[in-house]
Amino acid sequence: MLRQPDSVRPGAAGTDPAIRNPSRQEQHTAMGHQGAGKGFTGGQRLVAAGHALVLAVALSACTGGTSSPGTAATPNPAGSGSSRTGQAAPPAPEVLQKLDVGLQLPWSVVFLPDGTAVVSERDSARLVGIRDGRATPIAEVPGVVPGGEGGLLGLAVSPSFVSDRWLYAYLTSETDNRIVRMQLKEDADGPSGLGTPEVIFPGIPKASTHNGGRIRFGPDGMLYVGTGDSQRREQPQDTDALGGKILRLTPEGRPAPGNPFGDNPVYSYGHRNVQGLAWDAEGRLWASEFGPDVDDELNLILPGGNYGWPLVTGAPGRSGLTDAKVVWPSTSEASPSGLEIINGVAYTGALRGQRLWAVPLDGPTAGTPVAYFTGGYGRLRDVARAPNGDLWVLSNNKNPDFALILRSQP
Repeated sequence: MLRQPDSVRPGAAGTDPAIRNPSRQEQHTAMGHQGAGKGFTGGQRLVAAGHALVLAVALSACTGGTSSPGTAATPNPAGSGSSRTGQAAPPAPEVLQKLDVGLQLPWSVVFLPDGTAVVSERDSARLVGIRDGRATPIAEVPGVVPGGEGGLLGLAVSPSFVSDRWLYAYLTSETDNRIVRMQLKEDADGPSGLGTPEVIFPGIPKASTHNGGRIRFGPDGMLYVGTGDSQRREQPQDTDALGGKILRLTPEGRPAPGNPFGDNPVYSYGHRNVQGLAWDAEGRLWASEFGPDVDDELNLILPGGNYGWPLVTGAPGRSGLTDAKVVWPSTSEASPSGLEIINGVAYTGALRGQRLWAVPLDGPTAGTPVAYFTGGYGRLRDVARAPNGDLWVLSNNKNPDFALILRSQP
């Protein structure tokens, strides 16, 4: 059975040392580096035991090994040219429209079957609908307790939305991060309110940073969830803990059949703070992830894969660990958040890097990342494909924020 977390204490063992460094706190918290098992309840507590304790001893002498140059794709500083796969750099997306609709710290955008965009606002806990260029408040999601990088985070639309009208949300509560689902009400003008939220998966550890928060339904109809380590460095390597994972759940919140660790929601582990999830045309899952002060990552996710945190970052080629496919050695250029894949190109919004990264994919191989719009629109939080094929990008912390509508070039 999965164990739920003890509360985080300032300076407690297991807290990422970088978070106690004031300069790193400014870079990753103020800059926005955002950041259960079967039948478990909110009253259960995580007890670090067994191999987690052994790991904690090992970690006392380990701060995470960085990747070696050339072992994964790294950014093209010129922003043009060819990738290491031999592909030409993807052409710059065309800006179709900038929607100045007064958003406040938007975190996620999803789309209803009719093309209406639904946006979550982290701190206000509001859902906002956008249709025909106009924004309309839908409702405030109850039970959200914002703080630091926590609040109303990821959204996902049920694959059966036309019949069940379920909207899923990853949110920070008083005690944990959790996943709820709510039925979206609608009138002639579009979404107009919410039904009572149903908690389907509680107990994901929370902290002021490293909360993860991305959720998305996969091609198999299962709900995938990216969590953060919540400053508990013992959790990512413990497959009986929820922090630092990608989870795979049924729409009802149970561990999905076929998961690599049996009746357990964990799909992959060894993550620090997963921010984006997307599938390519062949059904491969990719994820964007924040590194510490080095080595932001784009990972190809394999069931049961160990992605190394906190033992390593990037792509050091260590036996038993899965290397990142793309490594941004300087987090000042990246902090990759939302992720979308269109026409064989992975697009991810950069928060600290204030640009849109485009990564050409060739099967399981990633080419050289190319940056667009550097500094032009500020911090970019989410990237999502609309039903008509357009690419939406949410700004972050512009006060107010906006949505860019782009057209990716074939």
